[in-house]
Amino acid sequence: MGTKELSPAQREELLGTLEARFEKNMNRHPGLAWAKVQARLEAQPEKLWSLHEMERTGGEPDVVGQDAQTGETLFYDCSAESPDGRRNVCYDRKGQESRKIESRPEHNAIDMAAAMGAELLTEDEYRALQRLGEFDVKTSSWVKTPAEIRQLGGALYCDRRYDRVFTYHNGAQSYYGSRAFRGSLKV
Repeated sequence: MGTKELSPAQREELLGTLEARFEKNMNRHPGLAWAKVQARLEAQPEKLWSLHEMERTGGEPDVVGQDAQTGETLFYDCSAESPDGRRNVCYDRKGQESRKIESRPEHNAIDMAAAMGAELLTEDEYRALQRLGEFDVKTSSWVKTPAEIRQLGGALYCDRRYDRVFTYHNGAQSYYGSRAFRGSLKV
């Protein structure tokens, strides 16, 4: 679909999925009511489209809180493992283009997130997500990398092993079948 709008049927299906996930995982957003979240979503259809893209690629987005300064609702990808529709990606376009054409993956994390209208989780956001459950126990996720690391050719990723959250580094041109990225969206 070329436009960033959902059909009425897609909209209703997505809202139903999001509401069911919200109700099933109240520990992720104590004190928040679905009616307020839904009102914010209905007022911003472009955000619904972004959440649809996050859902379509396996992210299972859910509410994880509110921005303390703006009051915006925060959605993170909450799939148990890194979203399977976003794996095998380099960190960014520069990393992707540095690979030989025959071994170049089709996508990169930064451009995919931007196309979805989302952001990569930062390392701090990733750690906050891990306080809400156990994620990436078999996979890993690229996280937003500080400019000074990226300028040197590196990129950061995180996972959970041995009941701890770890941050690692790779060349930004690296890609693996078990690594994707988790997105965040403010509504």
